[in-house]
Amino acid sequence: MARLRKVLRRSLLANLRVVILLWRRFRLSLSLFLAIIGLGSLILWLAYIHPEAGTRLTFPEALYAAFSMLFFQPSVPFPQGPLGILFFVIPILGLSVVVEGLVSFSLLLVDRRNPTGEWAVALASTYSGHIVVCGLGHVGYRVTRQLVEFGREVVGIEKNSQSPFLERIRRLGVPIVLGEANNPEVLEQAGVRKAQAVVVATNNDLLNLDIVMHVREINPNARLVLRMFDADLAERVGHFLGIRAAFSTSAIAAPAFATAAIREGVLHSFFLEGELLHLSEIVVHPAGELVGNSVQEIEERLDLSVVFLQRGDRRDMHPAAELRLEAGDRVVVFATLEQLGKIERLNCPRR
Repeated sequence: MARLRKVLRRSLLANLRVVILLWRRFRLSLSLFLAIIGLGSLILWLAYIHPEAGTRLTFPEALYAAFSMLFFQPSVPFPQGPLGILFFVIPILGLSVVVEGLVSFSLLLVDRRNPTGEWAVALASTYSGHIVVCGLGHVGYRVTRQLVEFGREVVGIEKNSQSPFLERIRRLGVPIVLGEANNPEVLEQAGVRKAQAVVVATNNDLLNLDIVMHVREINPNARLVLRMFDADLAERVGHFLGIRAAFSTSAIAAPAFATAAIREGVLHSFFLEGELLHLSEIVVHPAGELVGNSVQEIEERLDLSVVFLQRGDRRDMHPAAELRLEAGDRVVVFATLEQLGKIERLNCPRR
C-alpha cells in the first residue's frame, strides 16, 4: 500500500509539472490568442450594427462572432465601413497564433521521448527543493536510482549524449540536462538555484572541484555531496569548502574488499571516527551457543549491535531485547572485525 501511494504521488507530481511546463511554454501564445478574441469581441460589441436589422450585438453574440471569424465563417453579415477590416484581421492574426502554438506543441511532444532534449530542460525548470546529480555514469546512475526509490525528485546533468544510462534514467522519470556540469548556464537549467542538494559524481576530481565552486556561487545553501578518488584530498576539501560529505570511492571500496577477502557474510564495511566497522550477516547454527540467547544478552556480552533479524517470513528491523535466537535465524550485526570473530566462534557447533 505504501509503495502504491508513493507511485501515485510521483505520478500526480509528474502530471502537475507537465501542466506547469505547458503553461510556461505557451502562456504567451495563449495570452495573444485571448487578447485577439477579447479585443475583437469588444470592438464588435461596441461598434457593430447589423446592416439589415440595424441592431447591436450582445456581448455573448460578439464573442461568438469573433470566434467564428477565425475559420472565415463569420456568424454576422459583413459590415460597411472601416469595421470590415476586423473581419480580415481577426482570422489572420488568430490563425497565425493558433498554428504557431500547435507546431510548437507538436515539436515539444515529439521531443518528450528524448531524454536530453528541450522537454527535459523545460521540465527541470519547474523543479524546486530537488536534488541535482552531476555526472550520470555508473555511480551517478545508481545514486539517481536510489534517490528515486527514496521518493525524492531528481534532475541529472550529463555531458555524454551517448551514455548508456540516459535511457534508463529517463524511464525513472528524471529529466536530464545535457552539458558540462561546471558550466553555470547548465547548472541554472538544472535548477541548482532552487535545489536542496547537489551530488557531484563525475570521475574527474578537478572537474568535481570546479563544479562545487560554481554551485557554491549559485546556491550557497545547497547541501553538497562530493565524490573524489583521492581520499586525503576528499577529507581536506570537505573541511575547507564546508561540504557536508566528501567521499573517496577508493576509500569506501577498500574496507569492503579487504574484509570480504578474510571473512564471509560481510555486507558492508566503512570507517567511522577512524575505526573500521562492518555490517555482517550470520545464520544461527542449531548446534552453536547463540541458540537460546536473547538479543540483549548477545549485545552486552559481545559489545555489538543486532540491527536486523529474519525468522521465516518475519523480518524485524529492530529486534526486541528479550527476543531469543532460534536455529536458522538470519541475524545482521553491526560490529568490529574482532567482535565478528567472537560471535562467529559462539555460532560454531559445540565440540
